[in-house]
Amino acid sequence: MNSIIAVVLGGGAGTRLFPLTQYRSKPAVPLLGKYRLVDVPISNCLNAGINRMFILTQFNSAGLNHHIMDTYRMGAFNKGFVSVLAAEQTPSSKDWFRGTADAVRQILHHMDRHAYSHVLILSGDQLYQMDFKHLWQHHQDTNADISVATTPVSLSDAPAFGIMQTNEKEQIEVFQEKPSLNELVGLESPVGSELEDQGRVYLASTGIYMFNRDVLHSVLSQDPTATDFGKEIIPGSINKHNVVSYPFDGYWSDVGSIRSYHAANIELTKSNDVLRFYDSSCTIYTQKDSLPPPRIHSSYIQDGIIAEGSYLNHCRVYNTVLGIRSYVGARTTIKNSVYLGSEYYHWEDTAERHPVGGPDFPGIGEACYIENAVIDMNASIRDGVVISNQEGVTEGEGPNYYIKDGIIVIPSNAVVSEGTVIGVSRRIERQTAKIQELAPPMPVSLSL
Repeated sequence: MNSIIAVVLGGGAGTRLFPLTQYRSKPAVPLLGKYRLVDVPISNCLNAGINRMFILTQFNSAGLNHHIMDTYRMGAFNKGFVSVLAAEQTPSSKDWFRGTADAVRQILHHMDRHAYSHVLILSGDQLYQMDFKHLWQHHQDTNADISVATTPVSLSDAPAFGIMQTNEKEQIEVFQEKPSLNELVGLESPVGSELEDQGRVYLASTGIYMFNRDVLHSVLSQDPTATDFGKEIIPGSINKHNVVSYPFDGYWSDVGSIRSYHAANIELTKSNDVLRFYDSSCTIYTQKDSLPPPRIHSSYIQDGIIAEGSYLNHCRVYNTVLGIRSYVGARTTIKNSVYLGSEYYHWEDTAERHPVGGPDFPGIGEACYIENAVIDMNASIRDGVVISNQEGVTEGEGPNYYIKDGIIVIPSNAVVSEGTVIGVSRRIERQTAKIQELAPPMPVSLSL
């Protein structure tokens, strides 16, 4: 694994994840209460023994830089590195990254300063646990020039992906980018009987590629106008190189939109955990904060992830992720939501807060009802607020909120004033009565 260099693609401006990407790059978006999206590909690499990584980005990269520098320090006697490379003007290129392939093409001169035989190309906005040692071994066993990690999907899901058709040797013979249902006829691939019974017979590209060094240089130099791996480089290589599918049937999710980001977070609150968080062989690494454990006072939690430094006071939480330093007030109910937490406590002296600025009261106040929402860092939800898209609006916005893919998103540092109602058209006369109507009763505590 020492001969592999990994490249993590940070993506473009992240418009599908806006407003979470308003002040941060996609790889820096918080995940599951305490991580960042970029921690996923980096951790998968480190767990496999790959310790040389470039992270490519060109939008809002300052926060990502700080996270990488504070988290991934390899040590004086280790040749490994995790380096953020933003688009730069050079004598050979004066353009920003124009696509995934163009981004790698533009940083080849940085990679070529190191000895390597293979390049592992990863996405910065996916959630999965993959043992790259198995991918590497499969690449060697099949004598592949290019390996594409694929995941089996059903007919209904296939049109959202690039679909590969393989032969019995797992060689990719056909590639179709986001095919229609009619175009999927005949694109089935050989899969195991269990997957066949589930109807998951279409192999979707995960955007995870392994290239032999000379092949990568060749395909990027032959057509300088080709800017994207999935749309141009991979399809154009099928008849020229040995392009092989690496089948992966573990958990994999693209979290590049608000809807998929929300769904992935909520899914992982369930008891049937699909990621092995408690397995030391596949640790997800991140910045270590010296925070106390969460304190939960007379509250009811059903399927939740509660990060360090949080304080829950007489509240109800269902299928929800609460990030670091989350505060939830009394008689508040939160369902199917993601709150990214806060960078400081609301009871701290304003002169000692870091960062300075932001709302005086980050957190969620008393007697609130929140459902199907994403609430960004440091947001202040004051007492008696209702956030619930009961009207089923798909896209929209208003004072201090957006609706994206049907999910209500509260931006970073926003203040939602006391008694505000978002997503409910009818006027609510008595907020407390509404909370009691929507929320089930608290469990009874018995003293023995």
